[in-house]
Amino acid sequence: MHTEHTSGRRILLPVILSLTVASQASAWELASGSNGHLNFEVNGAAGIFHSDKRYNMDGAVDAGDVSWREAYLEYGLHFGYRSTLGRWDGALTALSSGTWGDGDAAGFSNGSERETELEQAWLRWSSDQLLSALGADGLVISAGRQAATLGDGFILGTDMVSMGRGLGDEFDRGGAYYLGGRTAFDRTAIVTVGGAEGWRGDLMYLRSDNPFQAEMEMAVANIEHVGENATFGLSAFKGLDVEQRYAEALGLEERDGMKVYSARFQGNAGIEQLFLSGEYAHQRVDSGTENAWYLETGWTFTERAWQPALTYRYSQFSTGYDPLFYGFTRGFGTWYQGEVAANYAGPFSSNAKVHHLGLLLNPREDLSIGLAAFDFSTRDTSEGDLSGQELDLYAEWAATDHISLIPLVGLFSPEKSAAEGGTQLGGRGDNLYAQLLMFVSF
Repeated sequence: MHTEHTSGRRILLPVILSLTVASQASAWELASGSNGHLNFEVNGAAGIFHSDKRYNMDGAVDAGDVSWREAYLEYGLHFGYRSTLGRWDGALTALSSGTWGDGDAAGFSNGSERETELEQAWLRWSSDQLLSALGADGLVISAGRQAATLGDGFILGTDMVSMGRGLGDEFDRGGAYYLGGRTAFDRTAIVTVGGAEGWRGDLMYLRSDNPFQAEMEMAVANIEHVGENATFGLSAFKGLDVEQRYAEALGLEERDGMKVYSARFQGNAGIEQLFLSGEYAHQRVDSGTENAWYLETGWTFTERAWQPALTYRYSQFSTGYDPLFYGFTRGFGTWYQGEVAANYAGPFSSNAKVHHLGLLLNPREDLSIGLAAFDFSTRDTSEGDLSGQELDLYAEWAATDHISLIPLVGLFSPEKSAAEGGTQLGGRGDNLYAQLLMFVSF
């Protein structure tokens, strides 16, 4: 489980700079002492985007190219205090976001979105060395408005989907649909037992205030073993409630009472260059059962120039599988598989089989270059066919201690146009897609 700190899992492949910039953020120190601190922290992102094609995901209806811009800025206070009775941490932040221009390629935003809202408001107590039998921080209790992630985000990877006005004002979360700066669940209570190694577990209550997630309320139980060479975990989810008006509009009524069970592993089997990962999720709803799973392997050629890391993953999702709160966790393709496919064209981790091949090069300490290829096959084509291929080329450059730049160019080739049962408007020709992202922290 992951809230404001990472615990209970080890990521063995490089995590892209855009995910680390917030945790490495510099801060203005407002107060400091031997036992605590109070900081003012700022982090944000901006992006410019262009797509030669549009997609008819209820918002876009006209064929043609589209260009837009997105940005968000998060700012607020973070404190920490240590005593003989443990350690206290907390945060209170707001986030401002917006979309400009034509809106995104799927029409989820239209360029008119602007919003400033509360983002983080949480308090956490950690046992530190107080409960020696459980190890360092063997008991952690937190509550409030905060992000939460389980494993590598296959099921639970924060509440980051940020719709604009394309589906209606009631779904508007402030735009910045691609950047997804809003990650906090509205209400949480989380208890973690066991520290960072060996046997550990989590109990979570999470409530989303995201209309696109039907404001789902759920309970989560997790147990895992974190070893030197691998982490193994078992989790159970129970849907407790949804907001009916959103659930009915989105077809998510069965989230109320849904049960999900998952088993996962990740590690290197004691071989430094090897990466292994996999997860199986089983969903039970009133209408039946669904499932999703993946297996992934990778190898880093540590003795070669630029240390190339090669990865292959196969994943599949049953016809009615609900991807819930899957997230963007350990780099491009996890779990937004394909920049065009995962964000605009589909499939969206449901009714699909996906082959993924990735290559990551590290020519310098501050620069990495990646190539990601995807092949998508729709399993049940009776209600449409979102099969296709995508190739993405990107770079990750830490330009300064405070600024990271990530350019990306993608080519998406659907097998069906919107007129033929797919989603791409204006025919099924190749779509050339480009974006430039900047992440900042001060």
